[in-house]
Amino acid sequence: MSVEKIVGERYSEGAKEREEALCCPVDYDASLLKLLPQEIIDRDYGCGDPSRYVREGDIVLDLGSGGGKICYMAAQLVGEAGKVIGVDMTDDMLALARKHQKTMSEKLGSDRVEFKKGYIQDLALNVDALEQKLQAVPVTSVAGLSALESWKNQQRLEQPMIEDNSVDLVISNCVLNLVDKKDRVHMIEGIFRVLKPGGRVAISDIICDESVPEHLQKDATLWSGCISGAFQEQEFLQAFLDAGFVAVSYDKWDEQPWQVVEDIEFRSATLMATKPSKDNLYDAGQALIYKGPYKQVNDDLDNVFPRGQRIAVSKRTFDLMLSGPYSDDFIALSPKESVNLGCFCKPAGTLRPVSETKGGQHSGNTSTGCC
Repeated sequence: MSVEKIVGERYSEGAKEREEALCCPVDYDASLLKLLPQEIIDRDYGCGDPSRYVREGDIVLDLGSGGGKICYMAAQLVGEAGKVIGVDMTDDMLALARKHQKTMSEKLGSDRVEFKKGYIQDLALNVDALEQKLQAVPVTSVAGLSALESWKNQQRLEQPMIEDNSVDLVISNCVLNLVDKKDRVHMIEGIFRVLKPGGRVAISDIICDESVPEHLQKDATLWSGCISGAFQEQEFLQAFLDAGFVAVSYDKWDEQPWQVVEDIEFRSATLMATKPSKDNLYDAGQALIYKGPYKQVNDDLDNVFPRGQRIAVSKRTFDLMLSGPYSDDFIALSPKESVNLGCFCKPAGTLRPVSETKGGQHSGNTSTGCC
């Protein structure tokens, strides 16, 4: 079974005529749908709304952008300073998205959406450029095939479709499960590559409570219907952890399964993750206090935070906890004056003496007292 072929064929048909079996009920923001052509709304297939994680000024990458619905929703949120890039491999879906691009640019007030033909498991290879190459130099021999592979590798290095460290937010709506399992490690590594340090992931997809047996994986209809290729719920999280992401978690989680096949529950969920910076690994005299309610928490960078203790952290960890998904759980303490105490080499869970932050800034405390 060629996964790319069966997925491409089914979604090509879905671009021409709506197929109800390809989508879950989703409560999209109606105010963002008002600008969109009805044709795009009708030909959209998804299981979540990752657009709600978009911030003003973001450079957003939508994996498997289809007819462009989420891209055009996100474009309203990024503002004039932001940009949205949609990547899809299906010509009919790309044609639908591009058909309304000029009209949407006029409605938005600027041209801030771009659609690229490519595989989400190979974000470095520009398939539009590859097709132009094949038209100019058709492959007719083994030597020609070898030369083409060399050209593709050179393109990935010198002119990647999506550049390294160039994206603030990667989103996707029920597409990662359609990728062949052998390509998934490379796909998630590619997501990590294109994100800026501190960049975020918001992936809405179908997950399952048990691993899908092999005989179901061989069912072409179930695979292209977002069933047979579903990630097992813990496996999905682990795949992003293995790629180097931190703060990996589920946000949206549908209480009721979308489908049940052979007693396996398939439901929609949205995975969140952050790409950590490799910079600021020095001691700036800062500390974090975990508020609770748990006795102790450990993060994905191997830091340990007992409840209520002033724990010394590097500048990198401090910034991540203050501005990222952890921010509601911690009180951040900075010294009165900025310092650089050199490389942060303290063991995990080291206490920061009160004297080192006395008179400094406390942030992250959401209580409102009378003082």
